[in-house]
Amino acid sequence: MHTPLFLTNVPPVGWLLIAVVVLVLFGRGKISSLMGEVGKGITSFKKGIQEGTKELDEAEAAARDVTPEEEKDKS
Repeated sequence: MHTPLFLTNVPPVGWLLIAVVVLVLFGRGKISSLMGEVGKGITSFKKGIQEGTKELDEAEAAARDVTPEEEKDKS
């Protein structure tokens, strides 16, 4: 994956300055509520993936072999 050039040239002090500016602009409460929502979204996504995998496993287990008996004997 190609990283944009401007992101690789920012020193750690620059990232700290960016974080301070964001904190001042939005406030601690707004940022913490946003991070909470992001966490809920990630949790929901993981739960959806697990449920989808579970459904596929159940469907695979419930699938039955419909191959005619003559075809089964040939293999």
